[in-house]
Amino acid sequence: MATINFKESPIFSESLPLNFLGLPQELCSYKKSKVAILPIAYDSTTSYRAGTREAPAAIIQSSRYQEFYDPELDKDFTTVGIATLPIMSPVMSGPEQMVHKVYEAARQLLMDNKFVVMLGGEHSLTVGMVEAYHEKYPNMGVLQIDAHLDLRAEYDETPFNHACAMRRIIDMCPLVQVGIRSVSEEEAEFVAERGLKPYYAWQLHKDRQWKKKVVKELPAEVYITVDLDGLDPSIMPSVGTPEPDGLLWHDVMELLNLIAEKHHIVGCDVVELCPIPGFIAPDYLASKLVSKLIALSL
Repeated sequence: MATINFKESPIFSESLPLNFLGLPQELCSYKKSKVAILPIAYDSTTSYRAGTREAPAAIIQSSRYQEFYDPELDKDFTTVGIATLPIMSPVMSGPEQMVHKVYEAARQLLMDNKFVVMLGGEHSLTVGMVEAYHEKYPNMGVLQIDAHLDLRAEYDETPFNHACAMRRIIDMCPLVQVGIRSVSEEEAEFVAERGLKPYYAWQLHKDRQWKKKVVKELPAEVYITVDLDGLDPSIMPSVGTPEPDGLLWHDVMELLNLIAEKHHIVGCDVVELCPIPGFIAPDYLASKLVSKLIALSL
């Protein structure tokens, strides 16, 4: 486990505790907390622009300046307790071993009856999370918000590349993919062979009912994984591959609210933030999204 170096940030404040949301001790002890934040500094297989290993610290740092009260939901979601674990350091022996390390960590947290929120790091880490969650919730499905399908059989000589994450997951449980706008020919062929129906970005503009359709496709128990490049670069430029024509904040919030009304959100992750030094708005958006996921899930 690595420690968080917050003092590199220009907005470091010694007056706030060094955990997600800067919570006081009575709201962040592991034993008493319902929620466990699992931060993982890993970007071994990222494409184009690296740097997602810096994301967990950036998200935790920016979260410390949020309010605990959510006016939209009319509740203080921190009262359930939110424990922040030390940042997990990478396994250097390979991506498959790293995924297994995530699985072991998530499995232990679930045995302790925690609602686990993983802060990536790259999207390959989600495979370990879903594997652990699927053991506890065998009938669950996965909602993926993403610009990419991540359905390649393998990439860069490993099936545990970030570009293969959903190919591993779709063999475990049902998968609904939203916001997709970058697809390889191999993936297009796989989609056709399996009869999959991703929600492509260009289709969403023509269908006002797409959010309700997504909700209907999901089973009662849902794990949510958000690759931040699923959002539009106008609000989320801090990703390795900022694809145009992504989802906006209100799109994501309306979808998550509908899911929370109809389904049980069992766990989640937010991945692929690639912080830009001195540009804190995307980091803050990511931490706000994590807070919303927690508030809606409990």
